Formats: sequence, C-alpha cells, structure tokens
Amino acid sequence: MIDHLNAWSVQRCKDLVDSASRFRIKPLRGGCLLDFGVNCHGGLQAGIALAEICMGGLGQVTIQAGENSRPYVQVTTDQPAIACMASQYGGWPVKCGKYFAIGSGPFRVQRGKEPVLEHYGFRCQNPAVVGVLESAQLPDEHVQAYIAEECGLPISQITLCVAATRSLAGTIQIVARSVEATMHKLFELGVDLHKITSAMGAAPLPPVSGNDLIAIGRTNDAILYGGRVTLWVDLSDDEIDSIGPKSPSNSSADYGKPFGDIFRESGGDFYKLDPMLFSAAEIRFISNQSGRPQVFGQLDERIIDKSFS
Repeated sequence: MIDHLNAWSVQRCKDLVDSASRFRIKPLRGGCLLDFGVNCHGGLQAGIALAEICMGGLGQVTIQAGENSRPYVQVTTDQPAIACMASQYGGWPVKCGKYFAIGSGPFRVQRGKEPVLEHYGFRCQNPAVVGVLESAQLPDEHVQAYIAEECGLPISQITLCVAATRSLAGTIQIVARSVEATMHKLFELGVDLHKITSAMGAAPLPPVSGNDLIAIGRTNDAILYGGRVTLWVDLSDDEIDSIGPKSPSNSSADYGKPFGDIFRESGGDFYKLDPMLFSAAEIRFISNQSGRPQVFGQLDERIIDKSFS
C-alpha cells in the first residue's frame, strides 16, 4: 500500500490541474505548486480533495449535515495506519529560512525521517511525490529546493499543495484529521497501530476566519472537543479497558481550555504541546474479537460554541 500513496496523489494532482477553475485552485510553476487557499478561494470540493491527497487516496472524506445545524467533516478508511500515520500526519515541520509550514501527505515516506515512520518502516522511494503544506505563504524556489534535497528528487518531480489554515480548503483538511489525531495518540501510548483495522471519524466544520491564529484554534477545538471516532480493533476487551481511558483528549492536563489559549501559552509552537492532548473528544472501540463496543471521553459543546463564535 505504501508504494501507491504517491502514485495515486500524483495522478490526483494532475487531474486537479486540468480542473483548476472548477475547484477554484491555482496551479503555479508548471503545476509543481498548487494553491488551494493562500491567494485563491478554494472551496468545499478543494478541501475534500486536499484531505484525500493527505491520506494518499486511502481515505474517503465527505461533508455532511450534523447536529446543531453544523456541517461535519467525516472521514473513513480501511487502512488507518498507512493512510493516517504514513501519509496524513503533519510530522514534518518544514523550516527554510523564514518560511515555516506543517508538512503532511505522502512525500513524508520518501523522506522517512520521523519517529513513527522509522518505527513502522514506513519508507518508500518514488519517482515523483506530493506534499501538503499548511501555511499562510506559498513556498518560494528556495523552499522547493530544500524539500527536493530532503526527498532526493528534482523540484520538477515534487508537487506541493498549499492552503492557509484560515481558508475553507485548509480548514476542511485539518478537521478531516479526527482519526489521524487519535491514531497518533495511540502510537504515543504504545499501541500497535496495525491492530486498528478500520476507522471512521467526524468533527464539526468551524466557520472560516480571516485570522490564522483564530483558525488554528477553531480547527483543533473541532477535534479535541467535538470529534467522534470509531475504531475497529484486533484487541481484547481487557486491552481496550487498559488503553481506552487514556485515549481521548480529556486525558491530557491541558484539556478544558480553548486550543487558541493553549497554543498562545506554548509560544505558538505545535511541537511543544502535550502530545497526549491531540485526540478526538469521544472514541468508540469495537473489538473484532468480541464485537463489544466501548466508549471513552465525551463532547464539550460549551467550548465548541465559544470557539466557533
């Protein structure tokens, strides 16, 4: 499966270039750079496409009507370890000069320098790769050259999809991480991610904001306080009893405040935050052995209402 992540994403990006006006995205630099929401509008379909590229084609993303008249971003996958941890996880902090972006997507397996990739051997060499950058700025040629060097490929063989958090497409691709955030939490807890066989998650889609800091707060609150995830697992009921209470976001000492406040207190550095915070608010485990569902955590509509207002 890993060797298909970039191949699928490369083809998807080519199709998007051909349909750029329909998706309200802007191809730049010969199609090596796709603006999903920095200097262009993007939209619902662009956000869905961006989220599915993040997962290397191994997940399906939809937007549905939900509770309290809010739209919800739903994601499903039958390959959660590969789709979420080998591809979707924002594990590459792309730093080059004054430029910074959170890097996710299948180009990470080409580089292969993150703990989760090394632990599971999630690495694969590809003739061309695709990366997703969460940033308020488009990368210049120096940033492209840095990424190309890290991936061991020429710039022409790397497609970068970029969206600001404040954009609609950027908001959607972040809120589509309810399963990914939960998977990473379980990795931190020492769970064998290959034992998670299927996954489904949903989180409320917040209103967009003209301010990136507000947008960062809202998108994370959507998952931490409004996200519901169901996991089908090859674990016994006793094993689920052991890890379940530690799995939701409310197991973190930072839980209980809007994410914007937590983020400001960290100095604006995601990688300094408590990794135990990042997970869905409510997690349902279904044992493939017993068929018994067990639910841990709970939603907090109070914080969602405060954040989204």
